[in-house]
Amino acid sequence: MSRLSRRLFVTGALATTTAACGNGIGSNGAAKIDARVDAMLDQMHNRYPATLELENKAVGMLVMPLITKAGFGLGGAYGRGALRVNGVTVDYYSSTAASFGLQIGAQQFSHVLYFMTDDALAEFRRSSGWAAGADLEYALNDNGGNVSTETTVALAPVVAVIFGQAGLMVGATLEGTKYTRIIP
Repeated sequence: MSRLSRRLFVTGALATTTAACGNGIGSNGAAKIDARVDAMLDQMHNRYPATLELENKAVGMLVMPLITKAGFGLGGAYGRGALRVNGVTVDYYSSTAASFGLQIGAQQFSHVLYFMTDDALAEFRRSSGWAAGADLEYALNDNGGNVSTETTVALAPVVAVIFGQAGLMVGATLEGTKYTRIIP
């Protein structure tokens, strides 16, 4: 290996290691996420007042104020949000998803996951990366109209509310979405 190649390799390795160590300490990333979460919740409560009742019944909620999704054959989505318990942010999470199929376009939307049981919230917080799937019940998808906290919605361990969709892509779902704890 030539001298230049070794220097380039060592420099690249050090740069990668240093970049990976950036854990957000001293940054205002958490404040930005909290401000976006507050604004999104205000907007949702004004547009869908019944979500307040759902929020009051939940033991915790993961609020993702902005998810950006794009695809052309292969697709992906990403966003950051906050986990709130009793109205207080306790952790921050990222949301990532990948998809494959006949798709083209881009879309942005917001969503909230309401944890209706202590067990569902504890399982979410214990996991190293929680994936939305079979335990998820949809309460609202912008075309839905009303949110009901009766029967199945109230009995589901996790309830998803998706709203604020903008863009040109068919549908917004959370299946296959992975949530990972982050330090903003």
